[in-house]
Amino acid sequence: MIRLYNIQNGRIKEAEVDGQQIESYLGDVDWLDIQEPDEFERSWLNQLLETDLPESTDVEEIEASARCFVDKAGIHVHSLFLVQQEGRYRTVSVAFILQSDRLVTIRENDLADFRLLRMRARRGQVEVESAPDLLVTLLEQKVENHADTIEDIHRQLEDVSRIVLEQEDAELNEAIDRLARLEDSNGKIRLCLMDTQRNLSFLLRYLRNNQSQADNLREIMRDVETLMSHTAFLFDKINFLMDSTQGFINIQQNQIIKIFSIAAVVFLPPTLVASIYGMNFEYMPELDWMLGYPWALGLMVASGIAPYWYFKRKGWL
Repeated sequence: MIRLYNIQNGRIKEAEVDGQQIESYLGDVDWLDIQEPDEFERSWLNQLLETDLPESTDVEEIEASARCFVDKAGIHVHSLFLVQQEGRYRTVSVAFILQSDRLVTIRENDLADFRLLRMRARRGQVEVESAPDLLVTLLEQKVENHADTIEDIHRQLEDVSRIVLEQEDAELNEAIDRLARLEDSNGKIRLCLMDTQRNLSFLLRYLRNNQSQADNLREIMRDVETLMSHTAFLFDKINFLMDSTQGFINIQQNQIIKIFSIAAVVFLPPTLVASIYGMNFEYMPELDWMLGYPWALGLMVASGIAPYWYFKRKGWL
């Protein structure tokens, strides 16, 4: 899918063209947004851009030199974005190619960041003057969305904290599962922020001549640093709650073991008495005694009550 946009009077306008006319408009657009291009689209886009569109394997490479570089086609920036699928976050890379007269974005997923920008553009809420402004705006919105996601994780973490630390009958195994999901989401966000930090540092070197763009990039950089600190705080809190939850589970298990241990000690003396009187020796004084059976029963009861009373007095129960 290919979407074409023009910048008119500081506003982003989507070009309404059909599939047959799209090729004639490609040379005049300010933003070329490419999502999941097929082989035919790749072939004539390569001719238009005079470079090969990056493959998904190229975009996912993690080396700094492979994610941010400059060649004859323009300034290349590969940036990690978040996508939520089936209740879990994962990271996907978007390739940006900033040319002198246009911005090209290549992606494999329909990302919420791009949908939000399109919606804001239709409402006239996005002001840009050029393709570099548009790239900076996309990165700024990406960081804003990460901030919203971090706030959501913090709220969920507060809910789990109340469950673990305040509810006596809490489902601790479920809490551990939720904490593991939050830790994974927070890690994905931190990875995206680290990648964005690298992108911003790279762009500052090439857009520093434009004071407005450089100031915006520095402002975004400060926001990223703040969010990085917040993700570190969330990691600490998640680890604390994970340790607390495991500690409470161990306490519960120890209580169960304690009950079994006390029960074993309480029933050990009666078992010993029963074992003694269960011997089949010919000469045992109590065998011919009329009160022998009640005596044995009473001795077993007394030997069981005695350790229980002792434990109770010591405060072990």
